[in-house]
Order: sequence, then structure tokens, then C-alpha cells
Amino acid sequence: QVPLVESGGGLVQAGGSLTLSCALSGLPFNNWALGWFRQAPGKSHQFIAVVTWTGGSTLYADSVKGRFTISRGSAENMVYLEMSDLKPEDTAFYQCAASRHLPLGPHTLKANYYEYWGQGTQVTVSS
Repeated sequence: QVPLVESGGGLVQAGGSLTLSCALSGLPFNNWALGWFRQAPGKSHQFIAVVTWTGGSTLYADSVKGRFTISRGSAENMVYLEMSDLKPEDTAFYQCAASRHLPLGPHTLKANYYEYWGQGTQVTVSS
């Protein structure tokens, strides 16, 4: 099993920015996909974004496209989610996730595509 540990959540005002980090350990992540999901109260997991570890290919949910950026720091085994222009509807419990399955496609938008999950971090956007 590969541990994933998120950090960086917190309270931010609408229109503000926040960066989440996910520390990866245990295995090399070549040919893996690393994603971010969020879960709002009463909702199921919602796909946010995914990046391939080696090539850096990305996919974004329409709701965050242009505001959020996913990236990976290969040297430090980290995945980041840079969030800007945050809105109250972005309030959710955020988790990073990892999958060994490639290539990216519609299947990578589903939570069951991912085999490893971090413990999560809360993001609350106030108005």
C-alpha cells in the first residue's frame, strides 16, 4: 500500500487562493495517475483534476477549469492542487488519490478508478 498524506486545507475567503499538497511514499509513481476529489456535505465524491506522474497530462472538471491547477513535483514525490478564485461551492472535504491505470480518459473521472486514497483535508470558503 502507498501512503498519501494531504495538507494545506483551511478557511479562506471567497475569491482567495489556497494550495493543497499530497505527499506520496512507498513506490515510484512512473505511469501512475494522481487525482484530486472532493466531497461536499450530502454529496458523493466529485472529480476535480488528475495528472499523470511521468508525462504531466491533465484533465479537469468543468467546474474548476481555469481556476484550479494540478501539478506534480517529481523530485519531492508531491502532488499539488493550486486553487484560486475560490467560491463557497468549493467548500468540501478534499482527498488526493492514486491509480496505476493509464491512459487518462472518461474512466479517470470516477472515484473507483483510484486504488489509493489519502486521509483528506477540509477546505471551507467563506463569503
